[in-house]
Amino acid sequence: MDRGVTKDDVISIGQLAARTGIAVSALRFYEDKGLIRSVRTNGNQRRFLRSDIRRVSFVLLAQRLGLSLTEIEEQLAALPKGRTPSALDWRQVSQRMRIAIDEKIRLLTRTRAKLDDCIGCGCLSLDKCQLINKGDRMGRAGAGPRMVLD
Repeated sequence: MDRGVTKDDVISIGQLAARTGIAVSALRFYEDKGLIRSVRTNGNQRRFLRSDIRRVSFVLLAQRLGLSLTEIEEQLAALPKGRTPSALDWRQVSQRMRIAIDEKIRLLTRTRAKLDDCIGCGCLSLDKCQLINKGDRMGRAGAGPRMVLD
């Protein structure tokens, strides 16, 4: 193992999987993506810092909130490598994430408000579309649900 990391500081990939509820294969994928990082024993077995439980939990929560892996990678890249992130480190990640989460909330709110009436697709298939989108003017603004996304 790396210098400075003791046996008590690390857990096996199986322990990390059991603690987070994530399959070992998913943890390997997260490691390949750089979301978590293992240290190796003399027998070349993966060991993870106990603090990686929090990193994996963060990944799961961020995914449930609809953040992409790229967005998650960007947030985790700001955390220190090889040491347990402090409360300040996590607070800074939280503050940066608020921007992305707030934008998703705005999109969900707009979508919920318009979903019953119109999704702004420019289909002109409903009577109401003739009033809201006469002559398919929304189609000139681009493809997709313009009234929701813009």
